[in-house]
Amino acid sequence: MTRVSPPLFAPEPPTWLAAARRAMQSPPRKPRLPLWVNGQAVGSLVEHFLIDTGIAGRLGGDALLSKRERSGTAVWLLESPTQDATALMGRLADALRDAGRSGPWRNEQLAVQAVDGSRIGTVERGAVRVLGIATLAVHLVGIAPDGRLWVQQRAANKANYPLHWDTLMGGMVSAQDSLDEALARETWEEAGLQITDLQGLRHGGVLRFRQPDSDGGDDLGYMYEDIHWYAATVPEGQVPRNQDGEVAQFALWQAAEVQQQLAQARFTPEAALVWAGFADWMT
Repeated sequence: MTRVSPPLFAPEPPTWLAAARRAMQSPPRKPRLPLWVNGQAVGSLVEHFLIDTGIAGRLGGDALLSKRERSGTAVWLLESPTQDATALMGRLADALRDAGRSGPWRNEQLAVQAVDGSRIGTVERGAVRVLGIATLAVHLVGIAPDGRLWVQQRAANKANYPLHWDTLMGGMVSAQDSLDEALARETWEEAGLQITDLQGLRHGGVLRFRQPDSDGGDDLGYMYEDIHWYAATVPEGQVPRNQDGEVAQFALWQAAEVQQQLAQARFTPEAALVWAGFADWMT
């Protein structure tokens, strides 16, 4: 195995980190009510949003979205005697899109879990923030044998943070993937690298984001996401090559350059905190 020189980060946390950590654990800007689907709590919605937009009521067939009480607490209840959670969430996601209140539509399904962790269905990725549904993501820190670090610049057409810098790879865990499968798939799609060719792959930690999100506009979105980050060495001679059109370029930077760009907020907020974890600034 190739001998690896460790990247050299400053030992003390940088000044920007305290605000970034506060931001990742921020309450909603507007009151939210729990969202229940066929008797299972799965997310949350801004309190009066569905009434104000006219989405509440019949969503097609026998699907009904109404405000009820459960154990003395007001909730939004989406239910049907014949339609499963995936069909119901699909109808609600379509209604959000038609009202112009979803995030960017990706035609990608993400898992929907009940509060006990059991999977009850799937929903379009563009609806998860407005619906306050818990999501999973993966990031990969790529290290060159000489200690430099691989970074990617997001494409100009990305809906969120275009042309910002990111870790070597970062992506969502789709409904069809386990964490390991998402790590391998996203590493290939974004960087053209086979995860089995990387050296010293390790799971670095989990970052738990609970913060307002711009999807849907008008403070309707809320990000409830756990990001699992990993680190590995990209062997000598292997160069990342994007496969899905979502990356503008890759670069190899010294740790000092990464720190400088972090201080100037040139990375996405999620990537910035992954770098903080990698640099041992989060302990």
